[in-house]
Amino acid sequence: MTLQSFKKKNPRWGGLSSQRLQSLKRSDFLSGAAFVDGKWIESGQRDAVIDPATGEEIANVARCSAAETDLAIAAAARAVGVWRNLLPVRRGEILRLWASLMRDHSEELAILMTSEQGKPLAEARSEVTYGAGFLDWFAAEGERAYGETIPSHKEGSLLQVRMQPIGIAAAITPWNFPVAMITRKAGAALAAGCPMIVKPAPETPLSALAVARLAEAAGVPGGVFQVLAGDSIELSKRLLSDSRVRALSFTGSTEVGRLLLEGAAKTVKKVSLELGGHAPFIVFDDVDLNRALKGALDAKFATSGQDCLAANRIYVQRRIYRDFVEAFASVISKLKIGHGLEVGTDIGPMTKLSVANKCRSHIDDAAKKGARVFCAEKGSSLGPNFVPPTLLSDVTEEMLIAREETFGPVAAVLPFDSEEEVVARANANELGLAGYVYTDDLRRALRLSEQIECGMVGVNTASFTGPPIPFGGWKQSGLGREGSRHGLAEYMELKYVCFGDLAA
Repeated sequence: MTLQSFKKKNPRWGGLSSQRLQSLKRSDFLSGAAFVDGKWIESGQRDAVIDPATGEEIANVARCSAAETDLAIAAAARAVGVWRNLLPVRRGEILRLWASLMRDHSEELAILMTSEQGKPLAEARSEVTYGAGFLDWFAAEGERAYGETIPSHKEGSLLQVRMQPIGIAAAITPWNFPVAMITRKAGAALAAGCPMIVKPAPETPLSALAVARLAEAAGVPGGVFQVLAGDSIELSKRLLSDSRVRALSFTGSTEVGRLLLEGAAKTVKKVSLELGGHAPFIVFDDVDLNRALKGALDAKFATSGQDCLAANRIYVQRRIYRDFVEAFASVISKLKIGHGLEVGTDIGPMTKLSVANKCRSHIDDAAKKGARVFCAEKGSSLGPNFVPPTLLSDVTEEMLIAREETFGPVAAVLPFDSEEEVVARANANELGLAGYVYTDDLRRALRLSEQIECGMVGVNTASFTGPPIPFGGWKQSGLGREGSRHGLAEYMELKYVCFGDLAA
C-alpha cells in the first residue's frame, strides 16, 4: 500500500553549500588547518569535505598523522599541570566565554554543520545552542567537584576523599552531532582540569575546527584543547597506545566501541562509551493518539533519523494499532525532503552513503517478509544519499529492522497485546540506550520505567536530553555517563587520604 506521493522535484543544489560558506563572516572557519599546541598547522596532505546532498567538495582539511598526534600529546602533557592548577572559577570563566562566542557565531556554525553533515539548518541552529549549554553547565559544575570527609574508624585520624583531574583525555566524536558531542565531552574534561585532544569524524571536521577557533578566542591555553583531523585508525591507535592519555571518550557504533575498549585496555585507560541504540517506543491504548503521534514523529525523524536515541521499534497496542498506522503515515507524508539549507526542509540527506544503503536494505528486507510500506517517493531523483521518510507496518521480530539499528528516516511499527509481552520484546536486544513509554496510567508508567533495560526512559515525552542529565546506556550501548555531575566524574579520580596521629 502506498500513500499519495510527494510532489516530485528536481532541485538544482549545485554550489548551494559553497555559496553559503563563502559568505561566512569568519573566513578562517574554512582554512582546514589542524589546531595543535595553540597553533594552526598544515600538513602535506589534505582531505576533502563533501556536501552529502550533492557530492561536491566544499572544503578540504589538513590530514594529520601519528606525528601530529605525538605533538598534540606532548603539548597536552606540558599544559596539564598549569590547567589543573588554575582555579576552577577561572576555568569556568573561560568556558562561559567560549559558550558565549559559540552563540555569537551560531548562524555560521549552523551553516558549516548543515553543509558537511546534511541536517536541516533549523536543527543545526538548535544543536549549536544545545552544545554551548554544556560549556555553561560544566563551567559551574567544575566549581562543585566536592570531595568527602569520612567519619574515622581509627583513633586520632582524619579521613578525606578528594576529586582530582585524571590527566590528558582524548575524544573521538561522531558525525551526526558534530558540535554538541565535542562540547559535551570537552566541557566536562576542561572543567575537571584535564586537557583534551579531539579527533572528529572525517565527514564533519569543519564544525570541530570552527569550535576550536572559538576556544582559542575564549582564551583556552595552548595544549588544553586540540583538534586533529585525519585517518581514524591511525590517529586512534596513537592516542590509545600512549600511556600519557589517561581517559578516552567515544561516541559512535557499538562495533567500533568494542575495538577502542580493547585498545584502551593495554594502557588501562578510563573509558566512556556512548554507543548504538535500538530504542523501543511503546504506545498503550489509553493515551491520546495525537500526543503519541507527535512523540513518535519527534523521536524517529529528528536529525533525519540519524540519532542514537531514535525510536527504532514503535510498539503500538493492538486496539489502536490500525488507527495509529494510518495517522502516522499521513503525518510522515507531509515531511519535506531536501537540502538542509533549503527553507522548510524536514529530512536532509544521509551523511554517509553506507547509512542510506542500510536504510534501503532494511526496507527491502521488511517488504520481502510481509511488511506494508508507506513511502512518499524513492528519493533516487534527489541523489544517492537521500532516503525518503518511510513507514513500515506489520513488522515482525524476524525482520532486520526489528533487530538492528537503522539510523535513518525509516519507522517500523509493530503491534502488541499485553504489557508483559511488550516489555519482554523491548528488552530482547543487547542494546539499551533509551526507551519511550506513552500511557496515561501512572502505575504502568512507573512499572515500565523500572522494567525497561536501558539507561534513559522518556515517559510521555520524546525530549529529555540536556546538560543536567546523565546521558548513557546499559548493556552494549556503552559505559559511563555524559552530562550532569556524573559526566564530570568521568574525567576525575578519587583520592583517599588518611591523616593519622592527630590526637593531642
